[in-house]
Amino acid sequence: MHNLIFLTDLEGANMDPYVRLNEAQLFHAMEPNQGLFIAESPKVIERALRAGYRPASLLVEEKALDHDLADLDHEMAANQTTGLGQTPIYVVNSSLLKQLSGYNLLRGALAAMHRVKRPDLASFLATMPTDHPRIAVLESVVNPANIGAIFRSAAALGIDGVIVTSDSADPLYRRASRVSMGTVFQVPWTYVDAKIWQSEGINFLHQLGYQTAAMALRHNTVNIDDPQLEQVDKLAIILGSEGPGLREKTIEQSDFTIKIPMAPEVDSLNVAAASALAFWELGNRKSK
Repeated sequence: MHNLIFLTDLEGANMDPYVRLNEAQLFHAMEPNQGLFIAESPKVIERALRAGYRPASLLVEEKALDHDLADLDHEMAANQTTGLGQTPIYVVNSSLLKQLSGYNLLRGALAAMHRVKRPDLASFLATMPTDHPRIAVLESVVNPANIGAIFRSAAALGIDGVIVTSDSADPLYRRASRVSMGTVFQVPWTYVDAKIWQSEGINFLHQLGYQTAAMALRHNTVNIDDPQLEQVDKLAIILGSEGPGLREKTIEQSDFTIKIPMAPEVDSLNVAAASALAFWELGNRKSK
């Protein structure tokens, strides 16, 4: 049985995650414990549950209640995932939903989920496959939609893990997880402090046996289909911010600078599109 709570207004503190807190406030909402994030749609919520995230509550439109809960129950049963138990499920009518600024409930239920503690870089890399690991590093990628699209490509194209610098957009932001179709809960990932990454991140990867490939436009680049890249045992593919790209220091310290061959008079792709092509060529999709 579900714990359904029918609301006639949005004034209670239990509605704060959905009504009054922005994503940065949600991130810090339960300090010193881990914060909250919003997951949107039954598919994204189900993938979060399957990955071990605990829901604090759900918010569902009354007219979509049976459909959304049926989708969740079906997905969880099919994947032998623990159900919602006594998690509060707040049910509201359409007129109340119109008061939710910025929330488009056409995609279905919303859930306030508890964050989990991310591992430090050494612990994270220790979980990577020992045979031919392929990881991605996202350096200062600030657009949540790009973060989500990169994770979706990583999941589909054989990237074993993702490292996100702390000055990038949060993969658990609502827009990022939605664009990723929930694959931010499927691909292993962690944060690295941006200052630590700048000062010692690449050296640390080198110490652990990784060679680094910086995606950048330089005269001394190699194409992403260069055979020598396939022969690298441990490879970290580094992608930079949407505007300026990677830092010069990152490029200088990397073992390779790689590029995607393009038609004349076009010098770059959006970072999400570039990631898909790079992951297609350099990921482990062929063995999965």
